[in-house]
Amino acid sequence: MSDPTPQARFAPHIQTLLDNVRRAGFPPLYEMSAQQARLAYQAGVGAMTLPGPEVARTADFQIPGPAGQLRARLWADSHAPGLPVFLYLHGGGFVVGGIETCQDMCRTIARAAGVAVVAVEYRLSPEHKYPDCLADAWAALRWLAEQGHTLGVDGRHLAVGGDSAGGTLTAAVALMARDAKLPLALQAMFYPSVQTRTAYPSFKTYANNTLLNAQLMKWFEAHTAGGQLAEPWHREPLYAPRHDGLAPAWIGLAECDTLADEGRQYAQTLREAGVPVALHEWPGVLHDFINMSRFVPEATQAHLALSEALKGALRGV
Repeated sequence: MSDPTPQARFAPHIQTLLDNVRRAGFPPLYEMSAQQARLAYQAGVGAMTLPGPEVARTADFQIPGPAGQLRARLWADSHAPGLPVFLYLHGGGFVVGGIETCQDMCRTIARAAGVAVVAVEYRLSPEHKYPDCLADAWAALRWLAEQGHTLGVDGRHLAVGGDSAGGTLTAAVALMARDAKLPLALQAMFYPSVQTRTAYPSFKTYANNTLLNAQLMKWFEAHTAGGQLAEPWHREPLYAPRHDGLAPAWIGLAECDTLADEGRQYAQTLREAGVPVALHEWPGVLHDFINMSRFVPEATQAHLALSEALKGALRGV
């Protein structure tokens, strides 16, 4: 892991954003019920994100999950058959978020990378404890690999990615895919949570006076905890018994983020296991910045950087 930088400060436009949020007096998510928080988070993302580009194809469909049908949506900027496919797993602490909170970025990636992007609504806590969401994510990945042709996409050329909680799921399903010999071209993660045992320096530095603070993380954990893990690493991919043989990784981090050091540590762990890792860090920005493109130009930069990685991994461009 690279040296932590507790002296780092929010970029001026990020500090202005935080100041404006405080002045607006919005109640924090951790003071709400899960249902209220979902509505508030969706509204917040809608206000902070620029509309994604129009694409040639949008399709709503369902994927069979372990406890019923999973709502899913596909975006592609072409009707050509056989596009490679990128499964996207949204963030939100396993409690909030959904297709509507990642759709604008997914459209951008579909246009810029020239791939089909599929987002899936996995089950959320507290109604469904972790690892139900992981079981859904794994079911979606396997279905795309085996049945993607029914959508006109090529599940033999497959990548998976997600942000925050979706990054956790990405890391876990990439490990499961390796063990199941399901080939992945790329695992892409924005600021994943890959462990819960250690308070890294970035957590201690940025756990207050920001959007993903200690209170919210505790609230997420309280809603999520209580399920039965088949393996501890299903929630803490950092502590998997081995990391060799995994798909190449692309990791995008926000410098001023409680989870920044976890992402750095996971990148180092993967590299030490011989996994190719591309690590990108945007200075001065905070957690969830990829959903703030209306006010944070680094968001669009991150979308396009991931798109370039997907073009290389899935299309060889």
